[in-house]
Amino acid sequence: MPKTAHKKKKKVNVRTPEVMEKVQAEVARHYESSIVEKVRERGGVFTIGNTTIRLAQQFGFCYGVERAIDLAYASRRVFPDNRIFLIGEIIHNPEVNEQLVEMGIVSLPWQEITEHYDDLGPDDVVIVPAFGAPVSYMEKLENQGCMIIDTTCGDVMKVWRRVKSYAKESITSIIHGKAGHEETRATASRALGEDKSGHYVVVLTLDDVDYVCDYLKNGGDRDEFLSRFSDAVSSGFDPDIHLKRVGVANQTTMLKSETEEIQRRVAAAVIERDGGPENFKVFDTICGATQERQDALFELLEKEMDLLLVVGGYNSSNTSHLVEIGEKNLPTFFIRGARCLTSLEEVAHFDLHRKEEIKSGYPDRMFSKDALIVGITAGASCPNNLIENTILKIFHLRGVDEATVRAA
Repeated sequence: MPKTAHKKKKKVNVRTPEVMEKVQAEVARHYESSIVEKVRERGGVFTIGNTTIRLAQQFGFCYGVERAIDLAYASRRVFPDNRIFLIGEIIHNPEVNEQLVEMGIVSLPWQEITEHYDDLGPDDVVIVPAFGAPVSYMEKLENQGCMIIDTTCGDVMKVWRRVKSYAKESITSIIHGKAGHEETRATASRALGEDKSGHYVVVLTLDDVDYVCDYLKNGGDRDEFLSRFSDAVSSGFDPDIHLKRVGVANQTTMLKSETEEIQRRVAAAVIERDGGPENFKVFDTICGATQERQDALFELLEKEMDLLLVVGGYNSSNTSHLVEIGEKNLPTFFIRGARCLTSLEEVAHFDLHRKEEIKSGYPDRMFSKDALIVGITAGASCPNNLIENTILKIFHLRGVDEATVRAA
C-alpha cells in the first residue's frame, strides 16, 4: 500500500569532518592510482621500451563528480541501518554505480515517478545524483518526508539559476542538450519558472538550431515544428508565440565549440529579425571541467600519436564529446576500461554512430615490433583506477609485465 505523505524534511548534511576523513580514504582506496600519478609527475609521458603512453593534462574525475561520490559514500556511513536510495545513477560510470549497489544503495527509476516513490518514508534516505533531478521529483521526495542528500553539481545549478531568470522575464530557454538526459530534464523543469509558466525547446544538433532559427526569422509550419520537437518542448509551447524572446543555455557537458556556434546562430537570427539583440540572452554555462578536458585533448592531439583511447561510461555525455574530437584526427576508441582491450587483434569499443559496442581491429602497426604511441584521456566520471588498468593492459599486450611498469 502507498504510504501517506509525511511532513517535509530538510536536506541532510553528511559532510562532517570526522565522516569525510574516513570517506575520502575509502574513496581513494577504490579509485586512485599510483601509476596515473607517476605519469602525471612525468608530464603526461610514460615510456617503456618502444611503447609510449601520452596522457592528457586534464582527464578523469572532476570536483563535482568527486563531491557526489563522497556524499554517496558518506550517506552509508551516517545512516548504516537505513534504507538508502538513489535517483538513477550517481554519475555515468558503471564501476562507480556498481560499487554503490554493493553498499546497499538502491537505484530508483529516473525516467518517471513510479510507485517506488510512493513507498518512501521519513526513515528513508534518497540521494539526488550529480545531474540533479526535475522539480517534480524533488517535490515528491519532500512530500514523502524522506531525508534528502543532494549531490547536484554546482555548475548544473548555475544553469538552473540562468533558466529561472529567463522564465521570470518571459524569455524562452533554448537548451543545447540531449532531451532525454537526466541533467537536461532537470534543467528543463527549472526553465518553467516558479509559477510553471515558462517555456523551453531543447536542440541537440546544428540542424536543429538552424530549423529553430529559420522559424524564428520567417515563421513556418507550427504543427511540423511541434512534431519535430515533440519530446523536447514545454507543455503548451507555441513557436509562433514563444520564440519572440529567447535565451540560450546548455547541458553542461556538451561540446563547447558547438554550444558557442549555437549561441552565435541564434543571436544572428534574432538580430536579423529584430534589428538588434534586445530579445536575445546568453550566458556561458559550459562547466569548467568539461571545457578543461576538451581543451586538454586538443593540446594532446597536437602531439605525435598512433591512436587514442577515451575511457569512460558509454552513456557519459562529456566522454562522448571527447571521442567526437579525437576521431576527427586519428584512430579513436571509446572504451569502458581494460577489458575492452581483448586481444592482440581487436578492441571492443562503443561506436557513437551505430550507438552500440562493436569490435574492430587495431591499426596494422598496433602490436608490431615498431614503436607505438598511445594517447589516453577520460571523461569527468572516469576514476583513475580504470585508467591505470588500461595502461597496464596496453603494456601487457606489448609484452611488458605489471611489475616492470610499476617499477619503471
